[in-house]
Amino acid sequence: MAVREIVPGIYAVGAPDFDRRLFDSLIPLPNGTSYNAYLVRGEKKTALVDTVDPAKELDLVTNLVKARIESIDYIVSNHAEQDHSGSLPMMAELFPRASIVVNEKSKDLVVRLLDVDPNRLLVVRDGDTLDLGRKTLRFLITPWVHWPETMVTYAVEDRVLFSCDLFGTHYADSSLFMEDEREVYSSAKRYYAEIMMPFRTNIAEHMQKLKDLPISIIAPSHGPVYSRPEIILSAYREWISDDVADEVVVPYVSMHGSTEKMVGHLCEALLERNIRVKPFNLPSTDIGELAMALVDAATVVIGTPTVLFGPHPEAVYATYLFNMLRPKTRFLSVIGSYGWGGNTVEVLKGMVTRVKPELLEPVYIRGAPLAADLKKVEELADTIERKHREIGIHA
Repeated sequence: MAVREIVPGIYAVGAPDFDRRLFDSLIPLPNGTSYNAYLVRGEKKTALVDTVDPAKELDLVTNLVKARIESIDYIVSNHAEQDHSGSLPMMAELFPRASIVVNEKSKDLVVRLLDVDPNRLLVVRDGDTLDLGRKTLRFLITPWVHWPETMVTYAVEDRVLFSCDLFGTHYADSSLFMEDEREVYSSAKRYYAEIMMPFRTNIAEHMQKLKDLPISIIAPSHGPVYSRPEIILSAYREWISDDVADEVVVPYVSMHGSTEKMVGHLCEALLERNIRVKPFNLPSTDIGELAMALVDAATVVIGTPTVLFGPHPEAVYATYLFNMLRPKTRFLSVIGSYGWGGNTVEVLKGMVTRVKPELLEPVYIRGAPLAADLKKVEELADTIERKHREIGIHA
């Protein structure tokens, strides 16, 4: 891709990856991704903010050649993970006089993961600055967004925030700046749900720090650059808040139709009560779509049959993700059926250790649901309606 100017003296030199469809062997990438690196040229010094995934390091080198870069004084590592710093060893070799800027928590990771010479490291603290000559970089330490060593870099004079993974989007586009607001918003929410949601308390703290910065442009490590920062800032303020929506997410799996019938009856009952419901048939579900739905929903109901003596593995996986992603869900329940026995409900309850929703009485039956069983499903819908009304989200 071409070298593109963000503001005078600051350039995007990273690479899109239109073909990548899976991240961390876990996260689906329907829109690909990008590995954003930024060049900051001051009157005296030049800095490279982040590198790219090793698969795209040739693109980075080509862009630096196009930009006629003969020397780099600083290589800033905002985050040691390989999609950000994986090309750091090559950059260090190409520019042997460059200091590698890290913080105290990231220095060991850079050395261990990337085999970087520790003598090349320049360790910065929160608030430290680098003078490039009429361009100043300020470093703000933002741990647990989403690793313990992450930081962001702020170009003071140009009011550009190089936000690392914060405010990022797995979205490959030929445009530098965000153009399709609706599509990018959806991708950004998906990214938040899959990667950032477990750390929303940390993000809230860091956003308090950032609110005093005059920010004209946000340049994340993945996805488009935001020339209108308030779009993504306001979205994050909503996502990290404690506010939940009058919605129920129902991840489910059914082997012979009994659980599916119960789920269908629950969805119909909730709709009759004017509560939005989002069912996800797990064997065919994109986990990113499920994660996005978890961002706002007040209630989650897991639907599963019993397999041998416990929950279906698909339901186990969904419950594990729910616990790991730590959404702000207020209520949780289980519905489904069994044949001869098992302890499905107890197993699922025991998996939820990092989230503390109120557990609503499960509807777990033997065999196919009869009229009396479906009545219990309706009673669960009544309970959900009452709980939503009690917390002020249902009229």
